[in-house]
Amino acid sequence: MFLRYKEWVERELAQAVPKPPGSQMYSVLRYHLGWADCHGQPAKEPVSQGKALRPTLCLFACQALGGDPQRAGPAAAALELIHNFSLLHDDIQDRDVERRHQATAWSVWGEPKALVAGNAMQAVGDLALLAGARRQVPAGTTLRVSDMLTESYLEMIEGQCLDLDFESRTTISTDEYLHMIACKTGALIRCSLEVGATLGGGDPAATQGFARFGRCLGRVFQIRDDFLGIWGDPAATGKAVGNDIRRRKKSFPVVFGLEHATGPAREELLRVYRQDQLSEADVDQVLAALEGVGAAQMSQQLTQDNADQALRELEGVCLPGWARAEAEQLVDFLARRQF
Repeated sequence: MFLRYKEWVERELAQAVPKPPGSQMYSVLRYHLGWADCHGQPAKEPVSQGKALRPTLCLFACQALGGDPQRAGPAAAALELIHNFSLLHDDIQDRDVERRHQATAWSVWGEPKALVAGNAMQAVGDLALLAGARRQVPAGTTLRVSDMLTESYLEMIEGQCLDLDFESRTTISTDEYLHMIACKTGALIRCSLEVGATLGGGDPAATQGFARFGRCLGRVFQIRDDFLGIWGDPAATGKAVGNDIRRRKKSFPVVFGLEHATGPAREELLRVYRQDQLSEADVDQVLAALEGVGAAQMSQQLTQDNADQALRELEGVCLPGWARAEAEQLVDFLARRQF
């Protein structure tokens, strides 16, 4: 699936992001996207753009329902640009100094310029969607898709606000966590499939089936991400074991640990997460507490449960054999990925 749409995604993004000479704002965008270095010169070896999951899902849903993925190209680009606007802002909020193996935009240009660049990336994404009119997408359909996209990234922003609120709390329920990731991660993934299905001419039942599939995929993606952030293989993730603990992130394993640990283990978790900075000894204490409550096993089980549910949501959608097989492969990849 990723290989089929990779060139399409890159082409649509290149058309969506202009290259005005001398514009520092667009230089920051192109740097963040991996196309240029910090001096605005074309990158000798473009940095990996990540998985391009959202535009890939959009194009896939369109083609799986018999539509022409060319019609969905502008929407696919818009989805990836909106995702990247959130990453520019997230890097500032999380104080991350590296993304995709290069320095983050704010660490190069400072917070104000990176913040403005994120705002610009959002606007460029909104404009990219309107290019669908040049692909014979009816105006009414374009408006409907635009509404879907805007609603979904408002949910995404709400999820980020909830995530920031979690940083100062030690009493977070699993249900609260699942609601947060449904907004922060799941909304745009769900929207990608919903938009693709709409542009593919899917009937309301098929579109809603893809939307439910996307909600489950969002949970699979984020819970697996949380697992890798603590127990991932450093050779694959490029990050040390326990990386998210050092950053004091309230990822699913930590939320589960705080919710289920008792006695001295719970007191130790509370002590650690009330600190501003963690030592390596603190990280070891958290790892021991999470092991004691089976947080790793529960993370893997919850990921698999949602992977199974995702495929059940597609059972009622009429799909060609190739599309159903690739959906199954995608779910398996997201549930078991090592990076």
